[in-house]
Amino acid sequence: MKSVFLTSLLFVIVLCISCTQNQKETPVSDKEWISLFDGESFDGWKEFNSDTINSKWQIEDGAIIVSKEGNARDKNTGFGKSIITTEQFGNFELELEYRISTGGNSGLMYHVVENPEYSHDFVTGPEFQILDDEFSASETEPIRMAASSYDMFPADADKKKLNPAGEWNKIRLVYDNGRVEHWLNGVKVLEFTEGSEAWEEARAKSKWSRIPEWGTFKEGHISLQDHGDYVAFKNIRIREL
Repeated sequence: MKSVFLTSLLFVIVLCISCTQNQKETPVSDKEWISLFDGESFDGWKEFNSDTINSKWQIEDGAIIVSKEGNARDKNTGFGKSIITTEQFGNFELELEYRISTGGNSGLMYHVVENPEYSHDFVTGPEFQILDDEFSASETEPIRMAASSYDMFPADADKKKLNPAGEWNKIRLVYDNGRVEHWLNGVKVLEFTEGSEAWEEARAKSKWSRIPEWGTFKEGHISLQDHGDYVAFKNIRIREL
């Protein structure tokens, strides 16, 4: 009887350890990381639907910054054009760090497609929401808060550990044949499958239901958004799966 109890206890312990490990960052590819930003120039980047990059985007102290004077609580510089990678990606694992102003709003898009018919990047590509949740001046719903799949799925509020405005946060985004993972500061806070029943239901209830092209592309550019608030990005890298 004692032996059976010890065996059962050991099984539970192993299971718990396994579950914990599954929530930690583990490599999903053995391919080499590709740096998307050299810390000094906009090589490999362009403005969405343009061959140039407007002056709201700058490089300072090894980081890409936008709307330098923007602060949602006092001064929003106005919604601007995003910048996108010149290369396109299908299945990938992406990492970057960002720092945002108090109350600020921005976003990381993927599978973005350029076309004069598309006014903005978010018309085509899903968004990993970047937001100062604590003092947000624009969003209040869980499906639009930091680390959510914007207007689709909320990040797990119990697991999410968001550093405050002015401090760096780390994003890890994985897209693997429709399976998507959102990680924030080393913890997986959201997982969903593109095209699943849950995904279709969420899309039907979202603003994207009015945009047929949204979320239909399986390859495209990586995009950084100018929402009019200061945000900085650094250590941007990707590897294909």
